[in-house]
Formats: sequence, structure tokens, C-alpha cells
Amino acid sequence: MNVRVNGRTQRRGRLFGLAATTVLVCGMALGGLAAPAAADWNQCAPAGLDSARALPKDLTESRPTPQEDRDTTSSVEPLTSVDTGALGLGTPGVLTVGTLSDAPPNICINPTGEFSGFDNLLLRAIADKLHLQLRFVSTDFSALLAQVASRRFDVGSASVKATDQRRRTVSFTNGYDFGFYSLVVPPGSPIHNFGELAAGQRIGVVQGTVEESYVVDTLHLQPVKYPGFTTLYASLKTRQIDAWVAPGTLASTVIRPGDPAVTVANTFSPGNFVAYAVAKENQPLIDALNSGLDAVIADGTWAKLYCQWVPRTLPPGWKPGSKAAPAPTLPDFAAIAASQHRAAAGPSAPKSTLARLRDSFFDWEMYRRAIPVLLTTGLPNTLILTNSAIVIGLALGMVLAMAGISNRRWLRWPARVYTDIFRGLPEVVIILLIGMGVGPLVGGLTNKNPYPLGIAALGLMAAAYIGEILRSGIQSVDPGQLEASRALGFSYPTAMRLVVVPQGIRRVLPALVNQFIGLLKASALVYFLGLIAEQRELFQVGRDLNAQTGSLSPLVAAGLFYLILTIPLTHLVNYIDARLRRGRRTADPDDGSDMLATTFGQEIT
Repeated sequence: MNVRVNGRTQRRGRLFGLAATTVLVCGMALGGLAAPAAADWNQCAPAGLDSARALPKDLTESRPTPQEDRDTTSSVEPLTSVDTGALGLGTPGVLTVGTLSDAPPNICINPTGEFSGFDNLLLRAIADKLHLQLRFVSTDFSALLAQVASRRFDVGSASVKATDQRRRTVSFTNGYDFGFYSLVVPPGSPIHNFGELAAGQRIGVVQGTVEESYVVDTLHLQPVKYPGFTTLYASLKTRQIDAWVAPGTLASTVIRPGDPAVTVANTFSPGNFVAYAVAKENQPLIDALNSGLDAVIADGTWAKLYCQWVPRTLPPGWKPGSKAAPAPTLPDFAAIAASQHRAAAGPSAPKSTLARLRDSFFDWEMYRRAIPVLLTTGLPNTLILTNSAIVIGLALGMVLAMAGISNRRWLRWPARVYTDIFRGLPEVVIILLIGMGVGPLVGGLTNKNPYPLGIAALGLMAAAYIGEILRSGIQSVDPGQLEASRALGFSYPTAMRLVVVPQGIRRVLPALVNQFIGLLKASALVYFLGLIAEQRELFQVGRDLNAQTGSLSPLVAAGLFYLILTIPLTHLVNYIDARLRRGRRTADPDDGSDMLATTFGQEIT
């Protein structure tokens, strides 16, 4: 008895020790290694005229080759003639907008969880002119235009440049901003202009952007592609890449005074203005948005927002809206910038690698801001996605496992084909195929909520893996167990349900838990289907806070939440598995000796 008690005490001690170690590690990350930083710097906020700047000289002096503007309309129809009931909206009276959350000051999500930035606030003003409500949904840039084309979103708002190649997929409104590229390099770099970019250099771009097209098609180079701006800029600051071809406005916003990054050159493509993307066949909506854009230009709203968010001199010969729209009245940004007498902030003094890592990953103030949002928004949504997908995966996985071991070919072959397809395709491809392929067919049932489709995609993926895990567990059970059960009078289904399957599940319990952990982390991919602010899961909450501040600490905080979920689960299932294999000893009241109580199906010794 003393041995048994001591054994339990030792096991409990190990569990408590593990928990204490986890708490200690998290405490060190949150406190001991934290260094004060400017975490209150919010990139998703209007800087106002104090941040006014003149157009870079290389844009005004280069004089790009003139291009005939065949896409800007000569005029627009009056607002009074717009029929809001004939705009082809997915939800009548509501403009569903696909946007991003990580490219301030044009498109971002502010600390209160609202989609903001110059592009989105301008679209809100246009919608007010049209008496439409707005519903912003965050997605990934690489999927945005395809989602607009498939009517997942009515409008795409993401500082999208209206290129000829993109016009093959979607249509565009008239331009509301101009776009230029900036070349950003670390201090002391030998690269000083775009002409000095060469093969063998690591040139960072965001995948799917016109910056990528510019590097590939114009410079004929192969860039390093990143999914978002924040990770790209972090790589530049740590010198993992040699240069960043960035949107000009974004570069001037994210480069903070003292950052180890310098803008050395700019270039402008006058034919590629920035516009809102709309499905190709939805001309009534394009015409309505163009009318609203001219209206907000005429009443000064465009100029007001422009001065608040992106106060910079317009390039010669360009103005927003249709050709008939009035030229906006703007202050002399160059004179305002000159009157500020701001000394150009040079790059900071070199820091050690450890100091840079501390500033990026262990900012206590950012942890304090991130944890409440992660706890109230990210954690519940992650658990909803994961647990719902686990239920689907277990149910369908068991069906696939039983079909896979069936002697009937018409059951066995479909199960194998399903398993091969869903295990062979990347997870993000399956999510996009289901979300964008099945989504339009069931939009009326889901009300365009991405959760049902995301849960279905995750569950279908998990079922393929879980089915194989369960099949291997069931087939590992000694055939004599089934034969003995049949000899006792059990039917085949009853013998499988009561004898074989429980033993098979017990044997693969650790593998099942590993699959559940993988599913927990894969829930972050639902972001590709588009989420409103309240639907963000752990990773997306951390990513949005990362975009607001430029600090990677929110992503570390999100990672800690994943650890809090997965580490105890892993060790709990290992404890249960060991207990089931070992059995437990109970005292026999008749003879005082110990008897081994086992689970069903184990040999009693």
C-alpha cells in the first residue's frame, strides 16, 4: 500500500513540477526577459498634417513614360439615379468588404477591433453617400481578388493597384490613390537604387502584390516571398534579406525613427492607380461606387481623410476620381514638411542580436495589451473551430476506418480514395477549395459566415488522418479477440463495438492526441476564408496586434496560449495511456492481497 501511495505521490509530483515549470517559463517570458519598448505606438491611427511630406524627388524628376489612361471614366452618373436595389449585393443594403488588417495606414485594424485606415474610411464615406451599410471581413491578400471574383465579397479594399493582369480577374473603380514603390535596405547597404538589385540578392516582397510583379516582370529577378508585411519588415531589420520592395506609403509608416532600415529609392507607375476591386460582371456596383467617389471628392471628404492618413504631395498630372471630378483642394504638404524642421532620423546604433530579439519578442507592455484580447476573442474562437472539427473528424474517421478494413470493395476503395486526396493536398488548398468552391453554393444557409465552411474543411481533413490512425489501431488487435467474442455469442458489430474498437482506440490514443494538436494549430488557416473582428482566432489576434505596433511580442503571446492548451493535453493523455496499460491495483477484502484490475480485453495475470 505504501508503495502504491508513494507511486501516486511521485506521479502527482511530476505533474505539478511540469505545471510549475510551464508557469516559470511563461513568467520569464512575460516579465524577467521583458524590456520596455514603445509599445503604445499605434500604426493604425491618423498621423495628421504633422506627418506631411513632399513627394520623393526621384518620383518628380524621373518623368516616367506617359501612358494613355483608358480605364478612368470620363464622368459618372448622378447619385440620385443610383438604384441601390440593383447593385447585385450578396446581402441587400449591405456592402460586404474584403480587406486586410496588416498594412497601415491604408488598411488596418485599430486597438478597439475596428477596421480602419484611409482606404476603409474612404469606402465608408462612399457607402454613406449611397445609403449602404458596411461589413468588413479580414482575409489574406493572395485570396482577396479570387474571393471578390466569386462574390464572396462585394468589394475588395486593400490598396489594390488596378493592373491589366488583375483586370482579367476582377474590375476596378476609378482610382482613389496613386501607388509608388520604395526600396528599403539595411543601413550601410551597397544597394542605392532599383538598378543595383541583382540576381543572388534576397529581395523581399509580399506574395501576390504588384511589388512582386515589378521585381519579377520589370527587374527580371526572383524575390523572396512573404505572406505579410510585418514578417517581411522584421526579416529586413534582422538582415535576413538584403532589400524590401515596399508600397511607398506603408514603408514610410512602418519605419520608425531609429529602426535599422533606410529608404534609398522610389519609383512610380502612373498607369497603375489604386482602386476598389469589384466582380467583373457587376457593372452597376462599379458605377455606383464611382458616383460615390466623385461625391466625396467634391464635398471635401476625400481631402480630409487624405490629410489625416496619407498627407503627401500628389504626383504631377494625377487626381482621384473620374476625369470630370474636381481636383481636390489640398494644402502645400512640401511647405508643411519643411516648416516642421524635422531632422532626418538616421538608423539606430547597432544592437547585439540578443538585444534585438529582446526588443522584438519580449515586450512586457505588448503582452499586457495582447493577453486580454487573446483570452476573450482568440481563445474562444480557436476552441470552437478545433472542438467542432474534432467531432466531425472522429465521426467520419471511424466510418473511414471501418470501410477501410471492410471486405467489400465498394466500401474499401472510396475510403482509400478519400484518404489519399485529403492527406495529399495541403491544408490551405483544401480550405480555399471548400470555402470558395462550396461557399457560393451554400451562402444562403451559412449567411456567408466562414465558420461552418472552415469547420467542415478542418473536419474533413482531420477525418482522413484519424481514419488511418483508427484503422491501424483496430487492425493491431489480435484476431483472437474477435474470434473469442464471436464464440461467446456476440454478433460481429457487437464484438467490434465492445471488444476490438475500444482496444484499438486505446492503443492509438497518443497518435489521436497528436492529430488533435495539429488540428488546433491548423485552425489558424480559416483566416483565408475571411473573418470579421469578433471571429479572429488566436493567431490572427496576435498578427493584427503585430501589424498595429510592429512588435512580434503579440505573436509570442499567442504562441504561449497554444502551449497552455497543448502541453497539459499531451501529458494528460500520456498519463491516461500509461494507466490503462499498467492497470490499477485494488485491495481484495477477503485475502488482503493485491488484485490487478484491468480494462476489458487485457489478459488477467
